[in-house]
Amino acid sequence: QVQLVESGGGLVQPGGSLRLSCVASGLIFNQYAMNWYRQAPGKERELVANINEVGNRKNYVDSVRGRFTISRDNAKKTLVLQMNNLKPEDTAVYYCQARRGGFTSWGQGTQVTVSS
Repeated sequence: QVQLVESGGGLVQPGGSLRLSCVASGLIFNQYAMNWYRQAPGKERELVANINEVGNRKNYVDSVRGRFTISRDNAKKTLVLQMNNLKPEDTAVYYCQARRGGFTSWGQGTQVTVSS
């Protein structure tokens, strides 16, 4: 059974930083592309960043490019999203997703709130 567990969310002031982690189990981690999504209240879930299986290709939504960094440690089966210079509009529940072909699996989400 695939399980993804996010952590690292919290309340931070504008301009601050957070580091989200997603630990995977029940899958061969290095065979899955990994994604970070977020969903703000009243909005659709959006793809924030993704990374390929070996970690040498990364993509970001324009609104976070230059502020967020996605990375992975295949030996530790861990996905990371380093978020710097956070803005109030980054407030959302952040989810990690594992994807391989037509198969996807989601974590339960972690809340990020950016407010003064």
